[in-house]
Amino acid sequence: MNLPNKLTMLRIFLVPVFIACFYLSGPLPRVWNIIAAVVLLTAALTDIVDGKIARHYGLVTNFGKLMDPIADKLLFCSAFIMLTGIGWLPPIYTVIFIGREFVISGFRLVATNQGTVIAANWLGKAKTVLQAVGSIAMLLENPIFGLIGFRFDLFVMFLAAVFSIWSCADYIIKNKGAIQLT
Repeated sequence: MNLPNKLTMLRIFLVPVFIACFYLSGPLPRVWNIIAAVVLLTAALTDIVDGKIARHYGLVTNFGKLMDPIADKLLFCSAFIMLTGIGWLPPIYTVIFIGREFVISGFRLVATNQGTVIAANWLGKAKTVLQAVGSIAMLLENPIFGLIGFRFDLFVMFLAAVFSIWSCADYIIKNKGAIQLT
């Protein structure tokens, strides 16, 4: 197993670690939120690093093509569901984020079965960055933004929702010829 695939597997392993840190409480619940944010950030960074290494050194594998997006979906969908479950993330955002992933994954699957591989574009990457920043900001519960009456975390999640919808529509419109609808 090459290094990019090991990093993908590490990201998958970090999902239950993230969930455990998220739900740990006790005398220092805020500390566990910070640790969960660090785990989420670490996992998100492995996504950037594994892709760069795989492309730069020609280590792109079928395993990586399959597991890398699965690892991303496991990580971020877990975060969205948990943040919604405790009332920090409005449910509509979770529906938009996860719904977009289902639509794009289904679209990619049909295109792949017809011999077409569709790469991610800058809109999808921007969406992912916004989702990561928003999720980490929520976990850190920065009191400074609360004092000035500005919810940075919700603003970033709003932008992530806009980019989720925009990237989904753009993806389908630009690649509609890649699948046969009849």
